[in-house]
Amino acid sequence: MPFKVKKRGKLTYYYEGDDPVLSNLVVEELPDGDLKIYFSGLTGGYSATNVLGLDTVTFMDPEKEIPLVFQCWEKWLQEAGICESIAEVDFVEIHAFGCQPKSPSPLVDPEGYVREQERLRAAYRTAYSNFFKTHCPDNGLPARFTVHVVDVPDRAASYEFYGVALYQKQLHPPSD
Repeated sequence: MPFKVKKRGKLTYYYEGDDPVLSNLVVEELPDGDLKIYFSGLTGGYSATNVLGLDTVTFMDPEKEIPLVFQCWEKWLQEAGICESIAEVDFVEIHAFGCQPKSPSPLVDPEGYVREQERLRAAYRTAYSNFFKTHCPDNGLPARFTVHVVDVPDRAASYEFYGVALYQKQLHPPSD
């Protein structure tokens, strides 16, 4: 579904539907023509499944979820006509909200619960690091802010991400 667009001064809002709750992207045009892009919070669980039209939902698997979040954001950049690849934007910051394990129960299996927390955190670190090495090797790394929460609205997700990036036009001159 193509985005609906609302422009107000130097901000452009890209959203879906007739009664949106939030914008998928908010883009701020900077004085030099560069674009500061605010990506809506997203998970690699149900959120990514819906955005990308996947057949299966990823459940508590950061190594699959994290690339899916960035695939969604790349799709949005393409649909908004900003750029074709996520590697064309430089992420300034990523806010990650890590969910607590869905199982085992900390009351029934406290040691298993701690092991699952450790697995998720290790998998998150690996997946996050690998994404930037693989997909954006020439870019710098964003500042990251991670908090661990009991849960997010997406019951299948291990993490929810929000990001801010910069599209620097001088790095991507128009082709003739």
